[in-house]
Amino acid sequence: MVNQGVQCCTVNHVVQQETLDRVFASLADPTRRDILIRLGTGPATISELTGPTGMSLTGMRKHVRALEDAGLVVTQKVGRSRQCRLSEAPLDTAMAWISFYRRLWARRLDGLDAYLTLTTEDRDHDAPDPPDPTASGHA
Repeated sequence: MVNQGVQCCTVNHVVQQETLDRVFASLADPTRRDILIRLGTGPATISELTGPTGMSLTGMRKHVRALEDAGLVVTQKVGRSRQCRLSEAPLDTAMAWISFYRRLWARRLDGLDAYLTLTTEDRDHDAPDPPDPTASGHA
């Protein structure tokens, strides 16, 4: 018999990893990051997003679709246009992942710093004093 809690956690972990993969893949593209920056100021239609880029509507739709697939953008049909807005949940998931590893590496680097400080102090303490160049008798 499979433990339901373990199976559930495994499925959730896989889903979370897939979400992170899509989010980071979307964020790897500078055009998509620009779209997210623009949507950070408020909702916009695909035409409004296309304007400053000089990109075709078809090209912009593909970028918006990739952002939608990653869950970063939500679109809604309004009349004849498609309104886009940010969806924060996937970014929150990505930030939680980044924060976890930032703390992990900070602890590891702090431990390395403490180790290096101790070994340097031990080496300096155990090392004999350097010879005094003025004590050579050739003054």
